[in-house]
Amino acid sequence: MRALLQRVTEASVTIDGVKIAEIGKGFLILLGVKRGDDEEDARLLADKIAKFRVFSDENGKMNKSIADIGGEFLVVSQFTLYANYAHGNRPDFLTSEEPVRANALYEHFSALLRERGIPVKNGVFGADMKVALINDGPVTVMMESETLRK
Repeated sequence: MRALLQRVTEASVTIDGVKIAEIGKGFLILLGVKRGDDEEDARLLADKIAKFRVFSDENGKMNKSIADIGGEFLVVSQFTLYANYAHGNRPDFLTSEEPVRANALYEHFSALLRERGIPVKNGVFGADMKVALINDGPVTVMMESETLRK
């Protein structure tokens, strides 16, 4: 499972011209699910992200977590994080999980974040979404559950 974290001052998701979700300060999380990922992958990422300290303290150091700053999460499904672009100019997504299983893990991941007491908003799985954000820093970090299993 891959999570692309973007520290934001605000972010939103719009579908067919209607804003369906928005947050203030926090993380926009683009979440990709790979074939074979499971609930443990979701738990590992949720645990790490909830405690991840990349928000500035009073001295300007990245030392605070999202809970420390009263932030929010906006989680958006992103199967293209598993694009294979090695051959030719058109990517394939053969390593991305099939939609039913991917959606279940996407929902599970979001629920795990909610269990930690931090507000979570979501995009709509499989929808054509327009995602807007103001990246803060910019701070953007790619996390992979596979790395956390080691």
